[in-house]
Amino acid sequence: MLAGDPFPPLSRAWGEGSDAPGLLAAGGELSVLSLVQAYERGIFPWFNPGQPILWWSPDPRMVLRVQDFRVHRSFKKTLQRFQADAGCEIRVNTNFAGVIQACAQMQRPTQRGTWIVPPMVDAYMAFHEAGYAHSFETWVDAKMVAGLYFVSVGHAVFGESMFTTVTDGSKFALAALIAACRAAGVAQLDCQQVTNHLASLGASALPRAQFLESLRLAKSQEPVKWGFSPPDWQHLDLQG
Repeated sequence: MLAGDPFPPLSRAWGEGSDAPGLLAAGGELSVLSLVQAYERGIFPWFNPGQPILWWSPDPRMVLRVQDFRVHRSFKKTLQRFQADAGCEIRVNTNFAGVIQACAQMQRPTQRGTWIVPPMVDAYMAFHEAGYAHSFETWVDAKMVAGLYFVSVGHAVFGESMFTTVTDGSKFALAALIAACRAAGVAQLDCQQVTNHLASLGASALPRAQFLESLRLAKSQEPVKWGFSPPDWQHLDLQG
């Protein structure tokens, strides 16, 4: 696939049982226009150092419906303490560069190296400046300790990556994002890949055709004006 070429039909994506299930195309460019066109079609880039740009559209697709988000009892108490602490806060889009850089440096037990390579960082910085990529950040005593970043097209929200330097830090940011989604009428968060961790939070696998139908409806709605303030916590059920 050359720069400027259209994406192939999703039916060409490699299926389950192949060496790379969900792989659709290789090559192209990471311009803002290409990224918008990709996300609007349910496609996202993901590649390792030394590889060409790889574009994916897995089937099934892991999706977290915001009403299904699970706040487990132990975390509920921790989140209530976070809310009550005047030194703890959630900020939105105040340090996107710091979030994506920290995500790139985050070491994960099942992953060797990072897929957030320098070209991806540059591309998503431009995507952020164009108003499509956003960050929710956990701050404690005026220091950013955790965060996540995501892509938003209309009411379609695509989770990308998160980091933390403290226990439950990224969970605070995710819980805030879910609360903001509920407040804005966003129905679901695309999680891309099927994992047990996401399932424990309430995410489930959707057939790609069903995901694409929900995407078609969501992307046509007005863009969300992302923000967060303490009253937004009310959109999570933290009682009991």
